[in-house]
Amino acid sequence: QVQLVESGGGLVQAGASLRLTCAASERPFKSVAMGWFRQAPEKDHEFVAAFRWSDGDQYYADSVKGRFTIDGDNAKNTVYLQMNSLKPEDTAVYYCAIERRPGGYDIWGRGTQVTVSS
Repeated sequence: QVQLVESGGGLVQAGASLRLTCAASERPFKSVAMGWFRQAPEKDHEFVAAFRWSDGDQYYADSVKGRFTIDGDNAKNTVYLQMNSLKPEDTAVYYCAIERRPGGYDIWGRGTQVTVSS
C-alpha cells in the first residue's frame, strides 16, 4: 500500500519561508500527479498546488500564485512545496495526495502543520 509522508511544517513569522516535502513509498502504476492541499480550522479543504509527472506542469491556487512553487523528483517519488512570503492566512494543515485519475486524488498523507504568526 502506497504511503505518503509529509514533512517540513512549523511555526514561522509572516514573511518567512518554509519548504514542505512529500515522499511516496512508491508511485502507483497510474499516477497522474501529486498535489498539495490544506485545511485551516473551520474552513473547507483547499487545493494549493499540483505537479504533473508526465511533463512537469505545475498548477496553483490563485491565493498562492507567485509565492509558492511546487516541484517534483521523479527518481525519489517526492514533491516539494516551497512557500515564500508566508501570510497568517496560510496557516493550515498541509496534506499531499496522489491523483490517479484526472480530478481523483485518492491517496493521502497525514498532513503537516504550518502556522504563520503575524
